Amino acid sequence: MTVNAGVVAVQGDVSEHAEAIRSAANSHGMDADVTEIRRSGIVPDCDILLMPGGESTSISRLLAREGIDAEIQDHVDAGKPMLATCAGLIVASMDASDDRVETLNVIDATVDRNAFGRQKDSFEAPLDVKGLDEPFPAVFIRAPLIADVGGDAEVLATWDGNPVAVKDGPVVGTSFHPELTSDSRIHDLAFFGTQEATF
Repeated sequence: MTVNAGVVAVQGDVSEHAEAIRSAANSHGMDADVTEIRRSGIVPDCDILLMPGGESTSISRLLAREGIDAEIQDHVDAGKPMLATCAGLIVASMDASDDRVETLNVIDATVDRNAFGRQKDSFEAPLDVKGLDEPFPAVFIRAPLIADVGGDAEVLATWDGNPVAVKDGPVVGTSFHPELTSDSRIHDLAFFGTQEATF
């Protein structure tokens, strides 16, 4: 069986995320056909979506300009899974605490951009993530802080008392970069943990 995966390829670690998706699919005896998304018309054919990091203002503007934003919202409304990481989390949130970011409003959370510091403040931390048996080696790079989580979202992981991974319906958002390790369990959790029967 093949799952059609789309990675928003405006910015970020596109190839690394694609490899993690393939690895997660393979662990379930499935293949993943990964397509890079830079224009409208691709998202409707995707079973799963991934929105990587980068610069959130640029990502949000390009999604709106190309008409990809509405397609992502329709994808989520249809109950199809999506993983949004770092800047992708910011764009997916309800409130980015920055009027320059046009959010997608698919994660009931307020996000504070770059709250964990600059590039030099990057770090790796072992996270206890709900749904995973062993800690996940999370890489934080100019990571956003999840400042507030609404009633529709569930906190999956915290670090230093702050939420760093949340789930809202079919959408999982992380402050960190799960693609920067050889561990594909976050992608597995987001796409195959509870959604496998829908493919």
